[in-house]
Amino acid sequence: MSSNVFVSKHPLVQLKVAELRAASNTPRQVRELTDAIGRLLMYEVTQDLPLTTSGEKRSPVGTFEGRSLATRQALVPILRSGLSLLSAASDLLHDAEIRHLGLFREEATLMPVEYYNKLPRECAVDECLILDPMIATGGTAVAAIEMLKLWGAPKIKFVSICASRNGIEMVAKKFPDVTFYVAVVDDTLDKNGFVVPGIGDCGDRLNNTA
Repeated sequence: MSSNVFVSKHPLVQLKVAELRAASNTPRQVRELTDAIGRLLMYEVTQDLPLTTSGEKRSPVGTFEGRSLATRQALVPILRSGLSLLSAASDLLHDAEIRHLGLFREEATLMPVEYYNKLPRECAVDECLILDPMIATGGTAVAAIEMLKLWGAPKIKFVSICASRNGIEMVAKKFPDVTFYVAVVDDTLDKNGFVVPGIGDCGDRLNNTA
């Protein structure tokens, strides 16, 4: 695995991924499990955030030096399934900008198609976190990263639940300056571009539109 790919080894992440894979899950269970995995992953994603002092504060029994984040973040969910990770990310980074990108994979060619992009003219953040539960062929991930680089994002992290080995290796090698955080990597990608055993069509499972 490329050095810029971090696969979580946390036992609770692995437990919840196994639960998420189950085809018998209701949409509510899929949403709850996706959110829970996202919250666990976010602790790893944010472990390198720099802090700065924010003046003297008072506890119930004395004074202390306050802390605040030294950098500005943007959360970028890829519509539509990326929204399932937004609550987990925004609950921790509650002052982050939220910027949406709309991309879908064309079924015949498996190529990404952009349908929504409302990024402002100027990038005013220090770091962008792309949120997308799946990296299959890697085409959507490449398109999203290129859009943010063109926007001027100085640093990019990609947060995902399930990735194919070929897909994430391709994207990680293409963008060695991007860091990828995933819960699980599966070896197989079928002829339809689905990760096996994977977690199925995440958008359909989340939205009950299968």
